[in-house]
Amino acid sequence: MSLSIEEFGKIEMKVGKIISVEDIPQARNPMYKLMIDFGNGTVKQCVGGIKQFYTREQLTGKLIVAVMNLKPKPVAGVVSECMMLAAFDEVSLSLLGPDKEMPLGVKVA
Repeated sequence: MSLSIEEFGKIEMKVGKIISVEDIPQARNPMYKLMIDFGNGTVKQCVGGIKQFYTREQLTGKLIVAVMNLKPKPVAGVVSECMMLAAFDEVSLSLLGPDKEMPLGVKVA
């Protein structure tokens, strides 16, 4: 399936900073509840099945890129309000983020 540039333009991606990370004990698979600051008073909750790849300490303060305009979705009893982007295969995962310091909330295209 191919997207037109207009369709791709509807995806809102921004730089955010992970400000807190908590375990989700009721999840069937190891998951975190993350609070992500996107600047200008915008903080969103995100659920990520990335516990086997990152410790809470590695994630706290990390700059990431997230899709902002997805419909909120309940995951393991927690509402996820955005989606962090990652590169992954069967054995490894790496969260995507800017390669240098960028202002929170800056758009990604």
